[in-house]
Amino acid sequence: MPQSANPTVHLPDAQHRPVLALTIRFFAGVALATMLMLVKLGKTRGIDLTHMLLARQGLTIPILLGWLAMRGQIHTMRTERIGSHAFRAGTGTIGMVLNFAAPTLLPLAVATTLSFTSPMFAVVLSALLLREHVGRWRWLAATLGFVGVALVADPFHATVPMFGALVAIGGAFMVALISIQIRDLTKTEDSVAIVTWFAIFATPVLLIASLFSDWNYGIGDVLVMLGIGVAGVTGQLLLTASLRFGPVSTVIIMDYMALIWATSYGWLIFDNLPPASLWLGAPIVILAGGIIVWREQKLAKQRNEAALR
Repeated sequence: MPQSANPTVHLPDAQHRPVLALTIRFFAGVALATMLMLVKLGKTRGIDLTHMLLARQGLTIPILLGWLAMRGQIHTMRTERIGSHAFRAGTGTIGMVLNFAAPTLLPLAVATTLSFTSPMFAVVLSALLLREHVGRWRWLAATLGFVGVALVADPFHATVPMFGALVAIGGAFMVALISIQIRDLTKTEDSVAIVTWFAIFATPVLLIASLFSDWNYGIGDVLVMLGIGVAGVTGQLLLTASLRFGPVSTVIIMDYMALIWATSYGWLIFDNLPPASLWLGAPIVILAGGIIVWREQKLAKQRNEAALR
């Protein structure tokens, strides 16, 4: 899922290693595409969605706390913004439910393509909520992206289930909203600590919700849920690590590789190829995302030049 709504990262030359950043981002995409594939597989095996969500979040806490302890950064969990973390966890949980439900309702490639609309929603939300000036290029890109979504959804021929499309688009909207919240939190909080606090708040809620469904699973089902948790945390850590060696504008191109993985998983595991409408709309959605990234990079360069004057 593209992360173009994240704040721009300015790196010292010694840390700017674009090839390494792109490589890490590539494997982050593989991990997250694998997680969504396992979610879809879990649904076909009869695993309840709340149980898969709990596996995703529950495993995050020991893994990320261990990661911070290993790096001697456990102190970054201290915060004076507990209310902001709780609110981010609430919106994050809603977004996670939608983004986990989408691949169970749609072909993987379609769900992945619709998730690419997050940067377009970020443009709209930045204008409405942050009162940021949004120029004609970004408005054009947002409009173009939504045209691409309409082509993918193909409402006149019903090649894509409309409810599933709305769930996927709703998930992308929540990702954009959460990105704005994270942009605010990262002014004072460590990025890994933000993810860990999310898990700490969300896990008890998901645990309670999971108790309303039967936990009668076999070893194969347990392995699928463990895989969801491990793949999700691995993807999140790699996304963060990629930004240590390259800014969002450099690495985001790798996020669109997720479409290749989603298509491959859909074909090899579920014997499901995406509809023809995807191949018409997906390039438009990706082009729109690329325009937004290009414009963000150009604006960041202009701000840096102005600051040096």
